[in-house]
Amino acid sequence: MTLMEKSLGTVLAEPTISGGPGSVVIDNVSIEFKAAGVLAVSNTSLNVASGEFVSIVGPSGCGKTTLLNLAAGLLPPDVASGTVLVGGKPPVRGNRDIAYMLARDALCPWRTALGNAELGAEIRGVPAEVRRARALDLLDKVSLKGFENAYPKALSQGMRQRVALARTFGLDSPILLMDEPFGALDAQTKLQLEDVLLGLWQRERRTIVFITHDLSEAVSMSDRVIVMSARPGRIIADVPINLGRPRSVRALQKDPAYHELYAYVWTKLEEGLSQ
Repeated sequence: MTLMEKSLGTVLAEPTISGGPGSVVIDNVSIEFKAAGVLAVSNTSLNVASGEFVSIVGPSGCGKTTLLNLAAGLLPPDVASGTVLVGGKPPVRGNRDIAYMLARDALCPWRTALGNAELGAEIRGVPAEVRRARALDLLDKVSLKGFENAYPKALSQGMRQRVALARTFGLDSPILLMDEPFGALDAQTKLQLEDVLLGLWQRERRTIVFITHDLSEAVSMSDRVIVMSARPGRIIADVPINLGRPRSVRALQKDPAYHELYAYVWTKLEEGLSQ
């Protein structure tokens, strides 16, 4: 371990099989799509504790989204070896402990912003008055008050993502899986939504596993940044982000400690490209 690693407290992920409500445990997992001859993930272990905000970065195709899909129960069981526990239990499709936010907003064009924000809770059978009150509160939190009755075609891409964020938080799931939710947005809108997400998370402290290609996004929001190698993906660094909370993504841009962490994660990502 280098002096820089010691100063930053960097460790490789070596979870023990524990797990409990709100946790995600991946222990010695390999994922191989045999029909395509692709070993996507190799001997990977990661422990995300309840209430943690953990980001995963790595080269395109290294298995980041594949790990999320495994935790969500969306992969056939025969493609993976090792142990995965979500909330202390093996992953299953339709797990109510998980809310999954994709890179695309996936709004229903025939539903208003309010209708879309409450859709997930509606599918789960939450009473109408409860889910509507929750959706209205979240639309307010994501700065969409006054747009409740607007349809997706009348909203900008950033506004659509705000609706998707409200829909995700509208579920009572303790674990949120987020796959590059702000990847398609312009820089200014991305900064705004990162601060919105941090505000929601700091209020509720749910577990978040966040996939991104944006190192600035990962460092500014997370408790830890996981760096993966090129395929087959392996975890090559687990970097604690020792910045104070609550945080403002925009304010951190002037913090030397943030820039030091950013530079260090970048060096680890470069190492991963060559492995």
